[in-house]
Amino acid sequence: MRPYEGYVYAYPHKTAYRPLDPRPPLREVWADERTDALFLYLHVPFCEMRCGFCNLFTRTGAPAELVAAYLDALQRQADVVRQALPSATRFAAAAIGGGTPTYLEAAELARLLDLAERTLGVDFSATPLGIETSPATATPDRLAVLADRGTRRVSIGVQSFVDTEARAALRPQRRADVETALAAIRAAAIPTLNIDLIYGIDGQTATTWRHSLDAALAWRPEEIYLYPLYVRPLTGLGLHGRDWDDQRLSLYGQGRDHLLAAGYEQVSMRMFRLPGTDSGTEYSCQRDGMVGLGCGARSYTSRLHYSFEYAVGVRHVRAIIDEFVGLPRAEFAFANIGFALDDAERRRRHLIQSLLQADGLDRAVYRERFGSDVLADFSLDAFAERGWVEDDSARVRLTPRGLAHSDAIGPALFSDRVRDLMDSYDLR
Repeated sequence: MRPYEGYVYAYPHKTAYRPLDPRPPLREVWADERTDALFLYLHVPFCEMRCGFCNLFTRTGAPAELVAAYLDALQRQADVVRQALPSATRFAAAAIGGGTPTYLEAAELARLLDLAERTLGVDFSATPLGIETSPATATPDRLAVLADRGTRRVSIGVQSFVDTEARAALRPQRRADVETALAAIRAAAIPTLNIDLIYGIDGQTATTWRHSLDAALAWRPEEIYLYPLYVRPLTGLGLHGRDWDDQRLSLYGQGRDHLLAAGYEQVSMRMFRLPGTDSGTEYSCQRDGMVGLGCGARSYTSRLHYSFEYAVGVRHVRAIIDEFVGLPRAEFAFANIGFALDDAERRRRHLIQSLLQADGLDRAVYRERFGSDVLADFSLDAFAERGWVEDDSARVRLTPRGLAHSDAIGPALFSDRVRDLMDSYDLR
């Protein structure tokens, strides 16, 4: 079992989704769901450049007229979704992701936030909002719009503070520009700053990794995410694959220990946080009760996950975006592509989403929700034998060594049904 089988940021993965026939109306999908504390996710599928490691649903260099047309489509979708949701619906948290949401100009960001407030009834003074940005687009005018609306968290993808490593990851950026962007975020006084770093880049060493860690710590960010570099299909770096598991494991351990020594707490394999600074805005693809707007956004009810078409290749992504911006209002009233969760899949999803967090799975919560004990439903003996899992009467959790192998444990827990669907998916 290799330590980096795959990053489980959602279960099931979108490649397990299939066209729904018949397409259920959203009114029926949400009719019996709890909607008093939903998570809102707004997807902006645009970036200024395509990083070599990226397999997100995004396109580069979108002209202004396409951005305007996309916001028009989001407005139509929001109108229909709001009508489909029960009248008492309330949003407890929100996030804007991508792509790079701050690819939008300041006025366009204001328009997007207006849409959420005026159409969906989101009160950003009371609803925590998080957004993703990049060194090239974290500009003072954009950040001013976000700060004025009460944004609680900004996550910036730095990846490396070493210019040669950034170029090796096909992300051409200068350290000076990264520092300017970080200074602008701090000047905007947004409460939570998250810095993303990547380990396993070609040419990276323990010394250069320590350099990036210390450069990030100099800003004392409330959160730091440490991501292993993946060679993914249909991406630039996928053309240069090599076996570097041992290097990534070593760099992960170095980064984890360095952040823990600096006073951070470990929330998951990737996430480290200063104690007492939880913004409540982290976008979780595992969360039940999520409404996603945009052509790459997922929506989750307790029994159905749904979205639009998924692709990675440039030509197919552009085609899907073009189709999305041309959809009439009536087309947004249905769930098109998705995955229906039976009881077994709901149990499995709860296990995966809980076990991959440092706190682990609360056995009493699982028993209250499903009427059985998690260890009666799932055998974790193979992981326990490796020293990756431990349990007591209250919790089942990963050991420090198990957390390091989260990207092996997560995929190993997928059901045969989900695995077969993912294997048969025609990735475009």
